[in-house]
This record gives sequence, structure tokens and C-alpha cells, in this order.
Amino acid sequence: MPLSVPGLPGLPPELAGPVAVQLAKPVDAIPPANALVGGCLYEPKWDGYRLVVVRTGTSTRVWSKQGRDLTDRFPDVAAAALAQVPAGTVLDGEVVIWNGSRLDFGLLQQRMVTAAGRIGALVAAHPASYVAFDLLAAGGTDLRGQRLSRRRAALEELSGRWAPPMQLSPATADPEEARRWFDDFRPAGVEGLVAKGAGTRYAPGRREWLKVKSWETTEVLAGGVIGPIDRPSQLVAGRFRDGELVVVGRTSPLSPRQAAELAAALRPADDDHPWPDRIGTGRFGGGRLSVPLTRVDPGVVVEVSADAALQAGVFRHPLRFVRVRPDLEPGDLPPIP
Repeated sequence: MPLSVPGLPGLPPELAGPVAVQLAKPVDAIPPANALVGGCLYEPKWDGYRLVVVRTGTSTRVWSKQGRDLTDRFPDVAAAALAQVPAGTVLDGEVVIWNGSRLDFGLLQQRMVTAAGRIGALVAAHPASYVAFDLLAAGGTDLRGQRLSRRRAALEELSGRWAPPMQLSPATADPEEARRWFDDFRPAGVEGLVAKGAGTRYAPGRREWLKVKSWETTEVLAGGVIGPIDRPSQLVAGRFRDGELVVVGRTSPLSPRQAAELAAALRPADDDHPWPDRIGTGRFGGGRLSVPLTRVDPGVVVEVSADAALQAGVFRHPLRFVRVRPDLEPGDLPPIP
């Protein structure tokens, strides 16, 4: 039976949905324990969609960071919250989908583009999980003015009655434990860490949290570049899938030294190169805007640094050029699924 509170007052208008959320700004390293007010509370950075759960006296709706009602996309999360979360509660967290032992952002994307009538099949095949990391309201009372340590304690008490797919995100004030998470959780698709000040209030729209991504190096093929072959500004990376060279990402802008190193190894492409003359400026080479693509012979292996955000074997965020790998051949790289 859904939990309820007789005579519960309505939520404040700004918490009835959509709900403005607090944001994080990127940093290059894990912040020290004293970097934020009240000390840092470290949490995993999940590779999913930010989702606010609003549980009223009669219903539950879930809202995206951009203010879109996604209840019809994640009916499994909404139903679980209706059954397990008391009325008058607002949760901040992340919706994720596990595919075996790894988070799968592509399965989340399928929820967004599939016709409403087919969502049920996706839910049955790949159910979502909701990982809560903050409590914005309880019993109809706005908690955002309370410090994070108090909100976290209340969230931990509330989550003690939960069962999957409702989950509590782990958190620690120990930087050494956070470092272990940073290293050990990466194979599961966890992107890194978020650090929050234990003594801070919830600040909608402000980037007062800190996020650091975990990176590791991998190898890709130089399939093309932005700019001329002798002065490339970005590398467009490729890998083979079922014998076809596909775009798997692009690097951030190259430094002059990196551009010179890459240019020295590149050769013009033959006429049978499968890529087009232009490539989109968005993720995976899509988007409305496009720029000229200089195709190159995909025989050069390049080492790049990448974060954990993958979608069907494709990197969702820009890569970092590390070096050309003349010691490797294209056949040394495994194909992508």
C-alpha cells in the first residue's frame, strides 16, 4: 500500500514540480576533505539522468534537470516511489539502468525516444533503478535550507524502508575511501566523484558542488581530423564494428605540440574511406551544425584518455589526445560491440 500522511499540507509551489536542482562544476582532482564548508561529503558520479521525484498526497511524478516531466518514460521509478516513499517527499537523485555489471546510458536513451506504447516492453526487459542522494522535502516541509549533513541523515533514515529499484547513493567523508571508489567503481561505468559541503544548504541553479571524472587511456584509430591534415585542430576517432569503421568520438582541441605529433603520422585517405566530407558538431558527429572533415588513412593508432561515459561502445564526452602509438597496428584493437 502507498504510504500516506493524513491531512498533509501541499508542497511549496517551487517543489511541486518541475524542481530547480543544484549543480556541480568540474575540477581536475579529488578535492581535499576541507575544501568545502563543513567538510566534503563524497558520492559516486552516476552515469544516468538527473531525476527529481515529487511524491504528493495522491501521486508521484518525476522531473528531469531541464524541467521535463518524465513520468511516462520511467513508470517503474514512479510506481516504486508511490509505494515506498511517504507523501510530501521530494527526492533528488539519478536514474540509471544496469546492463549486467555496467551502467548502460544507451538503454536510458531508448526510454527517451521510444513510443509511449512500447515503454512497457523496455521496462520489462531493462528495469531502471533510482539512486537518491538528497532529500529536498519531507512531510511537506521544505528542507533545502538545512545543511546537507542533516538532509543526508534524514534521507538515510527514510531509505531504510526501501527496496529496489529505490536505492540510496553511498556517501563518505573519508577521502581515502572516496579515492578507492574513484578507482574501483570505474569498470561499472561510474564516472567519478561529486564532492559536496556537509555544512551547506541546497542551492538551486548554483554550481557549488564539485565533480571530478575518472579517466583512463585507451586506443583508437585516426579516422579523420578537423582542419588540414598538416595542421589538425581535433582528431576524429574511429574503431571497427562488424568490419565497418565508425566514429567513436573526437578529442578536445589539440595543442600545437599534439597537432604536430599527429600530423607527422597521418596519411591522406583512399577513395574508399567510408566517412562523409562533413561531420556534425554534436555528440557522435550529429547535430544541426557541421564542419568539414578531413579523412585520413585509418592505419594510425592513437592513445587517448577517456572518461567512463560510454554508449554502445562510443565515447559520450570529448577525448584527450595522449600520443601516437607507432608500436600498434589497427588489428591490435578489439572491435566495438
